[in-house]
Amino acid sequence: MLDEQRSGRDLRNFVLPELGQLLKTGDPWEPYRVLDGLGRPVAPAALYLKELMARDSSPLTPRSYGMDLLRWFRFLWALGIEWDRATREDARDFMLWMKVADKPTRIHWRHRGKALSKVPPPRTGRPAPGTPNPVTGKPTVGAKYSPATRAHCETVLREFYNFHLDESTGSLLVNPFPLVRGRRLSQLGTQRDGGKKHRNRRTGLYRPTVPQRVPRRIPDEMYTKVFAGLRSYRDRALLAFWVATGARAEELLTVKQGGAIVGEQTISVIRKGTRDYQDLAATPDAFVWLRLYQESAWKKGVPRDRHHPLWWTLRRPWRPLEYDAARMMFNRANDLLGANWTLHDLRHTATFLMLDDPNMPPVYVQKILGHKYLSTLDIYNRPTGDDVIRAGLAHHARQEKRREATPVPVDEPSYNPDSLSILFGRDES
Repeated sequence: MLDEQRSGRDLRNFVLPELGQLLKTGDPWEPYRVLDGLGRPVAPAALYLKELMARDSSPLTPRSYGMDLLRWFRFLWALGIEWDRATREDARDFMLWMKVADKPTRIHWRHRGKALSKVPPPRTGRPAPGTPNPVTGKPTVGAKYSPATRAHCETVLREFYNFHLDESTGSLLVNPFPLVRGRRLSQLGTQRDGGKKHRNRRTGLYRPTVPQRVPRRIPDEMYTKVFAGLRSYRDRALLAFWVATGARAEELLTVKQGGAIVGEQTISVIRKGTRDYQDLAATPDAFVWLRLYQESAWKKGVPRDRHHPLWWTLRRPWRPLEYDAARMMFNRANDLLGANWTLHDLRHTATFLMLDDPNMPPVYVQKILGHKYLSTLDIYNRPTGDDVIRAGLAHHARQEKRREATPVPVDEPSYNPDSLSILFGRDES
């Protein structure tokens, strides 16, 4: 009966139900927990997330993996399918739905429970979803799932089922998210990754092709406007440190007060992947803004100790500043300009500034950014769309100046007017 339902399944009007949630527990042993519609932990997801934590993953990894697992379980719950009875057809329909359907519209928590007539309409004047932003040129968030989101989800679910197949969990027999079979991905060729060659690399059957993103920098004049749009000493200090150090957003937000050493003009961060403790050089301006922020914060009663976090909320009750709050702070400054830069674009901006310095060896830039391989910087050598347009316009301008500067020969050969008259049959009478 279920096989007949699968063969005749039509997901054109399917809406993913808002069942369950991904709960942030605050427990380092289990940072995130996937719950079902009744608030009960989803055991297969909990076991897999525990495996991820044992692999020395970042605490944020269970969050991104948990969101993909929750989306898949919601799909199965809506169709009445047990997770260990899912087939390749179910995986196919799920990935097809993610590709074609619009993302679910989520109502802001302030408007939940209100009538639809009382929910304010979206603000006008913004570019349509998926179209380039007129200020930055970056595409805006589209109405559909991006290829990167779909590829990440496919990988997470394939590894999820591989794990449970190895553990012989439940009645699972095959992985519903298979690899490409009987076909060598010759178009990938031989790939280099840190000097290691990977031949005949296989990929997921339903994994989409992800276009490579070109990093973008914030121009100097626009950076000045964004900086001026910030409201507090804290926000300006954060922006100055992000652009000066090239640290990731989360790395800078987890710095302790003792990690900012003014005398040495360095700030100490814990690297995302390796969890290494690294000192990064910053500008004097960044430390000036930091000192202004600390003086005003300490007067208000923010905890002061070298082992306490460096960045705090601006209002009581005092809490360490988290990524989502920092992102919203930066988005407010973006909205003043109609831009859509992200916190990660600040890291790209810092990288471009360092690579533009002829006296800065790229190997030092690699160490500052915390990259494992020097080849990671190759993406910054690829021109952006704006660079290509500027280069094309400059080329046309040089050609025009060359034509204007080149004198026309006096005895330049030309067509005989009489010959032209005979050719076109003109009557000279």
